[in-house]
Amino acid sequence: MEKRNLTLLTDLYQITMMNGYFLKGRHEQIAIFDLFFRQNKLITYSLAGGLEQVVDYVMNLHFGEDEIEYLRSLNLFGEDFLNYLANLKFTGDIYAVPEGTVVFPGEPILTIRAPIVQAQLIETAILNMFNHQTLIATKASKVCNAAKGDNVLEFGLRRAQGPDAGIYGARAAIIGGCNSTSNVLAGQLFDVKISGTHSHSWVMNFPSEYEAFKAYAQIYPNSALLLVDTYNTLKSGVPNAIRVFDELKAQGHKPLGIRLDSGDLAYLSKQARKMLDDAGYPDTIICASGDLDEHSIASLKAQGAQISLWGVGTKLITSEDMPALGGVYKLSAMVEDDGSLTPKIKLSDNSAKITNPGFKTLYRVYVNGKAEADLIALRGEKIDTSKPLTLYHPLERWKSITFENYELRELTVTVVKDGKVCYDFPKLKDIASYAKGEIETFWEEYIRNDNPHIFKVDLSDELYELKNNMIKEIRGD
Repeated sequence: MEKRNLTLLTDLYQITMMNGYFLKGRHEQIAIFDLFFRQNKLITYSLAGGLEQVVDYVMNLHFGEDEIEYLRSLNLFGEDFLNYLANLKFTGDIYAVPEGTVVFPGEPILTIRAPIVQAQLIETAILNMFNHQTLIATKASKVCNAAKGDNVLEFGLRRAQGPDAGIYGARAAIIGGCNSTSNVLAGQLFDVKISGTHSHSWVMNFPSEYEAFKAYAQIYPNSALLLVDTYNTLKSGVPNAIRVFDELKAQGHKPLGIRLDSGDLAYLSKQARKMLDDAGYPDTIICASGDLDEHSIASLKAQGAQISLWGVGTKLITSEDMPALGGVYKLSAMVEDDGSLTPKIKLSDNSAKITNPGFKTLYRVYVNGKAEADLIALRGEKIDTSKPLTLYHPLERWKSITFENYELRELTVTVVKDGKVCYDFPKLKDIASYAKGEIETFWEEYIRNDNPHIFKVDLSDELYELKNNMIKEIRGD
């Protein structure tokens, strides 16, 4: 792909604020921002995604001649500021949870520590990247959860909102548990398995359905997954597929299976399974597609559908029932000239929108290998793991739980330090494997698709005290 300069992939107000900071001499002051998402009834947990693309974007920030000339044409900025931009590059730090980590509302997924102009400039683009891939990875996780161990093929490229959404949506879907994608470019870029069958037009292009199946099987004798619903699934599609399978078997090949793309998938799959079994092909795959999501897959499973491979497109790649994650990026602290931190907080009449101040990190509490709770803490705060750990509900403080024998794992890692990458980005296959292992550490009650139990997320003692004191001081209590 052609390398694009994404430096202007931002909202205008980011650059006007940068200009304002510059004119007021505040542009080099170090700021700390957190990226997180808020509680939503449709999404209780998420799989973090998009970190590699975020870092690639940030490390390639630069205002070239074309960008400077365009900004000059807006008649909003002076030459001193434009000359400053011409030499701008990212010199700050990035802290984040690894891609594929299970995260919850309010938790800092990514933290930026950088001069305010740099931290402000990148807000829009990193939200765009994180929001999208985290959303699709989470949707894929729910789809794969419903599939109960069956393979899931992502093939939503044609319905994605543009090429980037298709490419990086496929990447995120692999993180979420899909074992392959139909997107050939995504396969090339990310070194993941690509899969596919044939379309109805292939069948319609031949004089008969049988001839279409036979031709395809001759070309791909070991991977022919035949689409059987072009004319009549049970009266012609499956019988013609069996006829071709008999020919393949006689030639020493092992038939792969069939695909259903329409109709009553539960009924058709059960009838097709019986026909295939009776013909001597009990090991053949029955693949299903056609506007599937986690809800329809769960329903088909409950009906006893004989489907072992699920092709999921539109509703996955667009996250149809919730097309935006709602991630936000909020200032949490400023670093003074002497190196001291001044915490910042945003207040609201809506308690869920009050931010957590300070420079923070994220811990996960494990008991016997199972994730039990998360703890948002201030960086440098000492947590004595030799003592029992009591966590409280962030708002309803009378609710608490105490852990006696537990392990505490810091989820946040340093990705960029002083403008230099210090993190080894894993391959997509390894991220997917890590995500699978992450999910397996959670009790099913926390990650089930319907009415999941709320996972416990608390603030450390120091952070809770800091937040409460700031609220009281600002409100004059």
